[in-house]
Amino acid sequence: MQPPFSGWGFCMKLPGHLRSLLAITAAAGAAWLAQPVLRPLLYPLGRKSWRRSRGIIQHASDAIIITDERQSILQANPAAAAMFGVTIDEMQGAPLNAFIPRDQRLGANMATSHYFGDTGIHLRMKGRRASDYAVTGVRRDGQHLPLEGSISSLYESGKPIYTIILRDITERKQVQEQLAQSTTQLRELSAALQTIREEERKHIARELHDDLGQLLATLRVDLALLQRQVREPGARKLLDGMDGLVMGSITSLRRIASNLRPRALDEGGLYFALESLRQEFVSHYGIACRLHANEEELILDDAYSTAIYRIVQEALTNITRHAQASRVDLSLRRVDDLLDISIQDDGRGIAAQDMDKASSYGLIGMRERVWALQGDISILSDGGTRIMVRLPLPPRPPAP
Repeated sequence: MQPPFSGWGFCMKLPGHLRSLLAITAAAGAAWLAQPVLRPLLYPLGRKSWRRSRGIIQHASDAIIITDERQSILQANPAAAAMFGVTIDEMQGAPLNAFIPRDQRLGANMATSHYFGDTGIHLRMKGRRASDYAVTGVRRDGQHLPLEGSISSLYESGKPIYTIILRDITERKQVQEQLAQSTTQLRELSAALQTIREEERKHIARELHDDLGQLLATLRVDLALLQRQVREPGARKLLDGMDGLVMGSITSLRRIASNLRPRALDEGGLYFALESLRQEFVSHYGIACRLHANEEELILDDAYSTAIYRIVQEALTNITRHAQASRVDLSLRRVDDLLDISIQDDGRGIAAQDMDKASSYGLIGMRERVWALQGDISILSDGGTRIMVRLPLPPRPPAP
């Protein structure tokens, strides 16, 4: 005969004293007391020990069900009866299938079966997720409930006795679902805020360039005309100083506007913007940087181009602040509808505890941008730091 959870390959063994305790409790039924095979197991314990063992099982907070090799329930404790909305008498003698249907015993994958079926208590202490419950039980009113638990077997005279310990994890599963929903909402909010911030940056940068930039340029032209007409040396010196201030203002304006929204991204596309970023990085920090990419592969819409540019920009910023690197390699490769991004430096690497620090806003921002595009990101420290990003891209438009 197959064990109660034969589909899982369960053949667990609990510590000897617990196996004996549960097996003895199984013998409490009148039908079992009549079987000579269990009498040698019961008599040595004595009446006092037997009552103590039975009391422990009857008052256990977890549901305990004991079955024979035919998967008929020999005994159930009050917690099991309450779990399924029946009485103990209704459970005894009933098939296990009435409370845990066979089609509900197999998990969605082998990992679930492994969780419920190997070593019970030992596996539960490994901290598996609440979503990895092994079976679904059915109450008398037809309500389904997720369960986790363990099973052990004890052989007497060649016949197996199966002890099943179950716990209702409905509340835990609901909390996990609420947490997952909250996480999803937070990520959607983060993505929306990123989009709003990029739009505001673009708007402010355009206003600075088109309005204030034009005014400063016009002012400089007027100053140049005025310089031609003024002959007095003191006045000319003053005008030259004013011209220098105006030119410095124009330079600062361009830098601020570029930090808000790089014009190269709008005028030349992602490849041109990344190349400009690379050149600026090399010029400002003296760190060698190479870009490996194909311009045609990086023709993307604004949302993707902006996100990818910001990811690379943040990675380079982190390198200048923390890596102490002398070389950086940027690689972007598109394969069908996937874009692989690799940013690697030869610096001092990143400690594992620093990757998940709450104050690592740069890494957090990179992850949020990647996740907003349904991508994956991994960070490795192997003789430096390597950031690997894989983004799914929208399909390319068909060729005309």
